[in-house]
Amino acid sequence: MADSHHILWQQAVVDAVSDVAENIRRIVLRPERPCAIRPGEHVDVRTTIEGEQHVRSYSVVNAADDGTHLALSVFRTPTSRGGSVFMHSLQPGQRLEITQPLQNFPLRIGAPSYVLLAGGIGITAIAGMAALLRRLGADYRLVYVARSRDAMAYLDDLAAMHGDRFEAHIDAEGVPLDVRALVGSAPEDAEFYMCGPIRLMDAVRRAWTERELEPTNLRYETFGNSGWYEAEPFTVRIPRLGVETHVGSDESVLEALERDGVDMMSDCRKGECGLCQVKVLELAGRIDHRDVFYSDRQKEPNTKMCCCVSRVVAAEPGTVLTPRPTILTIDVP
Repeated sequence: MADSHHILWQQAVVDAVSDVAENIRRIVLRPERPCAIRPGEHVDVRTTIEGEQHVRSYSVVNAADDGTHLALSVFRTPTSRGGSVFMHSLQPGQRLEITQPLQNFPLRIGAPSYVLLAGGIGITAIAGMAALLRRLGADYRLVYVARSRDAMAYLDDLAAMHGDRFEAHIDAEGVPLDVRALVGSAPEDAEFYMCGPIRLMDAVRRAWTERELEPTNLRYETFGNSGWYEAEPFTVRIPRLGVETHVGSDESVLEALERDGVDMMSDCRKGECGLCQVKVLELAGRIDHRDVFYSDRQKEPNTKMCCCVSRVVAAEPGTVLTPRPTILTIDVP
């Protein structure tokens, strides 16, 4: 089996599907070339969206020891770009193409203690880490956050498995997460792993920085489509290349430019690596920075953005607008 840096595509058969929470479907696959799966790994899946093939990434929430069966859990979001709709349409017996397990979010074994934080569907990346730490007898704390109990996949199973090391924070039940208190209570030498929406992770990163904890002990994986504002359509221009294209509310700037034949550099497509960053020349609107690559200080002047996830909106909600088109003018490397 190839390592995580060499992508191999293979066939997989859908073995079972079931709903495990509101708009969250568990999809069990049988890959043709099974291998053991490590916590934090994901697979890329070729999806068909409006007749075209696209690649989407999904964390492996758990798997058989020999990898003969692996389970994904997919949240069907109202702002889906089509991938989750495709995944929710899968039925037992159907075949699709997936990669071997890929690792961008490794768990380091041997830390003195761990804090694991999952926001919503982020539990898919975190649950396997918690299960391994439990088997190893490690010192860990698993924190699961969501807006409602109905939106929390595997909630009862996790509570039963992890006992007093597990805690749930549910907005609808009046027990939201206090991020500062969570970060403030973490041991100084703890490693902190989190996966969830950008607002939650931004709050943790600020608290982590304010407490002056070791930056390399904060590790995370993002949702590439979670932002501060609802996605809106807008226009992007590249004067040097004579390009002007429409960015729909269901696609990224990167996807729109690639659709128009612009040769773009990219890798993670989740706002983490910064390879797709572009220079902002002019802006009619406001940038919704959805990446975790730039610091708050770097985002503030709005001179650069990660075009795989970040977008433009007309203005903040509630602002009285002067009618004019929302236009982002950029240059690319």
